[in-house]
Amino acid sequence: MSNQNQVAVLQKDITDVVNGKLTELKDDGLVLPANYNASNALKSAFFKLQEVKDKKGSPALNVCSKDSIANSLLDMVTQGLSPAKTQCYFVVYGNQLQLNRSYFGTQAVLKRLTNVKDIWANVIFDGDVFDYEIDGGKEKLTKHETHFLNRDNNILGAYAVVKTNEDEELLTVMTRKEIDASWGQSKTGQAVHKKFPQEMAKRTVINRAAKAFINTSDDSDLLVEAINNSTENEYDNERKDITPEEQAQQQIEQNANKETLDFEDPNPNEPIDAQYTEVQEEPPADSGEEQQESLFATNEGPSF
Repeated sequence: MSNQNQVAVLQKDITDVVNGKLTELKDDGLVLPANYNASNALKSAFFKLQEVKDKKGSPALNVCSKDSIANSLLDMVTQGLSPAKTQCYFVVYGNQLQLNRSYFGTQAVLKRLTNVKDIWANVIFDGDVFDYEIDGGKEKLTKHETHFLNRDNNILGAYAVVKTNEDEELLTVMTRKEIDASWGQSKTGQAVHKKFPQEMAKRTVINRAAKAFINTSDDSDLLVEAINNSTENEYDNERKDITPEEQAQQQIEQNANKETLDFEDPNPNEPIDAQYTEVQEEPPADSGEEQQESLFATNEGPSF
């Protein structure tokens, strides 16, 4: 079988499983955005996945388990995200594929929550006039004045504002020290933060602002779980990128005394030796890992 055909078979195999599980989630009450086409998003995701490589330059579709690929794609469509709109991207850790949201993706996801009208973030530069107060126990923005040339100055902090349907504006503020501490948890180091400090600072503070709304919302638990899965991928959990051997040991410990559902590969030892073009991808700000159950199950159907 040619390399191209192998990739096509893998794509159909995983996409069929994800679509099947998505149908189940819809039956359980999951509602996708009206203008969201899950099939198109999955096609776009596989196109991007063919460009993603691990640290050693190996294609993600070669080294990542089918379960981790399927779970990442399921989290993507559950949140109504599309890599074609730069709302999310994929990163390889050991033999696991993880989905991360971009700044734009978190904005899009939060606007799906029933009590959120809008959300935005801004960076505070040296030379800006910034002030806020505590009003009724909540932080409230009172002033932010800036000038165009201030954008070349040092970053002092960042803030995010969540506007509710009642037009209440809730503020989350982070100092530069707090942002740096968050970046210090990054699995991939701080190279991307130094290269794109403004966007990464906004991404960090908007993710912090999102947590309270996500976990206190009355929205579908299915949507909230998918959002949290992606958010938790951004925290290092006190360790850096792990090797496949460490990953395997972690899975053994986590799955002890639990039923394991595996996908049966007819050619488990045959790699997908496709040719890919390396591209620049955006690493996560911070991350942590949480093992998900296999989507590739027995005849009883997929488990999530």
